Order: sequence, then structure tokens, then C-alpha cells
Amino acid sequence: MFETIVWATDGSELANRALETVKDLAAIHDSKVVAVHINELVPGRYGGAPLRGDEPDLREQLAGQVDELVAAGVNASLEIRAGHRDVATQIAQAAEDFDADLIVVGTHGRGVVAGAVWGSVAKGLCHTSHRPLLVVPPARSADRSSDEAERLTTV
Repeated sequence: MFETIVWATDGSELANRALETVKDLAAIHDSKVVAVHINELVPGRYGGAPLRGDEPDLREQLAGQVDELVAAGVNASLEIRAGHRDVATQIAQAAEDFDADLIVVGTHGRGVVAGAVWGSVAKGLCHTSHRPLLVVPPARSADRSSDEAERLTTV
């Protein structure tokens, strides 16, 4: 059912929780997993600079997570993109480029007011992506991941 899954990650704890669901879905469907990270650039005179100062460390962390997936037998790769467009648009484009059957993203689960103030990549993906989207909330328990992945595929 899910041949290719895009896992949208910023290296946060929320993204790592979503990875547990990605692992379970990939195991059930023998899916290819593409970890997509967007290196947000601050516009500048020479093409811009990374928004995050820890970008090199983050890349190393993500590469390690993808290596762990591969070691576990998952066909996985890491795609890092940089740009000035909003993150949701860039993730949606990556999902199109990889012909993803599903995008999985973690969310803070903020309410309507907080989401409007701070924005939300998950919310943005709902409006920009033409691919199915699975949003994993922060309260998700890792020990329930297998049951939830099975439920998601049998509904």
C-alpha cells in the first residue's frame, strides 16, 4: 500500500516520535523511506545562510538515524534540501519528486490560536501537498506504535 514514505524531519523529539510510526509502516508494507530535512535559509547577499546554527550536527544526527534504518533492513535514504520557500512547500515538492504514497510528520499539537501565531509545518502540508499525510501527535506512546501502524493499514 505504501511503497514510498516520506518522513519529514527537523531532528526534533516530535520528528523522532513520528519515526517510530514510519518504522512500523515500512516494516508492514516493505516501504522505501525517504527522510526529508529542509535546511531553511535566511535570505542574504550571497544566497543566504542556514537558519539553524547547528545544521552540521543535525545532518550528522539524521544520517545516523537513516543508517540505523538501513541496518534494520529498511530501504532508506536521506534527502536534505535548502531553500527560501516555506518548509511545508519544500516537503510537499520532495514528496512529489519521490512519488511518495505517504508523508509522515510529527506535530506539537498546539491549539488553533497557538498554531496561527507560530504556524505549523503539518498545517502547511495539509494545504500544499497533494499526497496523503499522517500527522503524529506528541502524546503518542512508542509502545503502542505497532498496534497503531496495524490499525492504520486495516482501516
